[in-house]
Amino acid sequence: MGKIVAVNASPRTKFNTGSLVREAARGAESQGAQVQTFDLARLEKHSGCMSCFACKLAPNEGTCVFKDGLAPVLAAIREADGLIIGTPNYLGDATAEFKALLERLVFQRLTYRHEPSLYGFRRIPALFVMTSNASVDAYDDCGYSAIVARYKGFLETMVGDTKTLLVGETMQVKNYDRYNWDLFDAEARRKRHADVFPHELEHAFQLGSEMVSNPW
Repeated sequence: MGKIVAVNASPRTKFNTGSLVREAARGAESQGAQVQTFDLARLEKHSGCMSCFACKLAPNEGTCVFKDGLAPVLAAIREADGLIIGTPNYLGDATAEFKALLERLVFQRLTYRHEPSLYGFRRIPALFVMTSNASVDAYDDCGYSAIVARYKGFLETMVGDTKTLLVGETMQVKNYDRYNWDLFDAEARRKRHADVFPHELEHAFQLGSEMVSNPW
């Protein structure tokens, strides 16, 4: 496996989600893969699907032709041997950046025909990372499990076999003292970030390594 695309759909490049995506990318690199990393919030102006339907017309069937900041990301994914993509949970869903990319990635591959229902593409392994304030143990109760299942389903169908990495109870900010918050135990969040998050980074590294050495 030669090329891995790593996509951070968080507006912060090196906090929880960005760190996990980058650590998975490092794992892939440790097995000799070439990794191209994109921070969606740092790209040139872009949007979700424009509903131009050009991807349903020859000679561009199956390929999004809209030229904006997401164009190089979509082009890189088409040539990739694996995809790592991560998003924080915002308001009970993925970020707008994540959904914009997913719209463009998915819609281009729909034929709007019974058979075949999808334009041909090479399936590759994918890793879906989601971080949240909520505990992963509470995902069923707060409806997050359904969200993860939905996005995993999109990736399974439109990219390839997909593993998930879920990280909860994240440390939202470095300095809680600046904020008048009482919903979170700041000291507990700091302690978890120091004691548990490094192990989650190790898990991300392992999954990135396995994507190359033993792809699922």
